[in-house]
Order: sequence, then structure tokens, then C-alpha cells
Amino acid sequence: MSEIFDPRTMSDGDLAAHLAEIAGRILVEVRSSGLFSPKALGKAGDQTANQFLCHALREVRPDDGLLSEEEKDNAARLDKSRVWIVDPVDGTREYGEARSDWAVHVGMAVDGAPTLGAVALPGLDGGTILRSDQTVAVPPAPQKLRMVVSRTRPAAEAVAVADALDAELVPMGSAGAKAMAVILGQADIYLHGGGQYEWDSMAPAAVAIAHGLHASRIDGSPLLYNQRDVYLPDLLICRKEHADRVLGLVAALSKG
Repeated sequence: MSEIFDPRTMSDGDLAAHLAEIAGRILVEVRSSGLFSPKALGKAGDQTANQFLCHALREVRPDDGLLSEEEKDNAARLDKSRVWIVDPVDGTREYGEARSDWAVHVGMAVDGAPTLGAVALPGLDGGTILRSDQTVAVPPAPQKLRMVVSRTRPAAEAVAVADALDAELVPMGSAGAKAMAVILGQADIYLHGGGQYEWDSMAPAAVAIAHGLHASRIDGSPLLYNQRDVYLPDLLICRKEHADRVLGLVAALSKG
């Protein structure tokens, strides 16, 4: 008799990756159903993937806290050491346009630190998942610096820093896709100052840190999660050799 699979016995890393992968498949199926107008597709995908992720986490990790972009916030998470933070669709516009630069984020903060994460890129090469617990080799840096920025509203700080570094701008969609682009060797720096929330960066930051990258606020302070105010407006993820220079340029810009 074959053993009965019990998801409660999965490691946190395996669970995060499994949930991100399945949510990505669900989102692709929702989009390919042809049932939703472009305007309605993003909401339908967000809500469907969110229901799956939140129900699954409450089923298999009932003692942990949970924060999701698509769920009403709950004060109970503030008393938890372990808190899952998820973004069912990061890059809703790109998802609706069937581009590759959207993501699913499933991560865990432990005592506020970005400890574990899985970022699924369902539109990339038939589905790619990057994990904090199973790292891959980051490709060597090219001679020409590349900075990934929003394809629709590049942050002023990022553009100014790119000019100072003579870096090539690489427009891209979701925060998760941008962060993973540094790991995948498609960019060297991801600088964002235009406003974000905890679910936008928690899982990507955990994955980036595990791969040896620098991840911080744009003033150099640590990224802290599971805070009462979930607004976390800025982020720097980059190869470590560029961190000091980028942070110095941002500080100089802030002084005018």
C-alpha cells in the first residue's frame, strides 16, 4: 500500500515552492479560459489564486500568521513569530497581457526578517521557480551595468542613479520579476522608491538574500516585515559589489 501524502510534513521551503507553482498554474488556466474581459481578468485571477493560497496555508500551517494582498488584514498576525506573506499575482497588468514578467510570491517572515521565499514566474520558460532554500548560480556580471525599472512608471531615484552609473535601463513588470532578473543575470540592480507593500518584496527579498545579493531599504536600513503598517515604500536589491555606491548616490540625491 502506498503512503498517503501529508502536506503537513513538507518542509516550509517545499511548501512555499509547491504553493507558488500551483497558484501559477491556476492563474494560467484562469487566463486561458477565455471567460474574462481584459478588465476583469486581473481581479478574477487575483481572487482565485488568493483563495487557493490562503485556504492551503490555513490548512497545513494553522498555527502560523498570514498576510496577503487580497485578504483583509488581521491583527492576530502581529503576535506570531512565523508569518506567511503572499502576493497571489504580482504584476496584474502583465498577467492580463500574457507577458512573462509577472510572478507569484509565497514567503515567510520570522520575527520580522525575510527568512524564506519562493517566487514563481509562470510565464517564463514554461514556468520557473526561484527559492531561498535551493539556490542557483548567479551568472557573472557583464561589463555594462543594467538597472531594472518599472516599464510604466520608472522611479525618479532609479533613473537618476542609472544616469550617474551610466547603467542601461531594463523595463520590466512586477517587483518579483525585477528582483529575480538580478539572480537570473538579466540585470545587476533593482532600485525602487515609488511605493510598495510588504507582499511586493518579502518573498523576493528572501530569495535574493539567499542567493548572496544585497537587499535593504534605499537608506540602507534592514527590510522588516509583519509590521502593523504594511506599507514598505522602497527597496534595493543588487549585486553586493554595487550596494555601497548605489546607497551613496541615493543619499546624495535625497540631500538635493
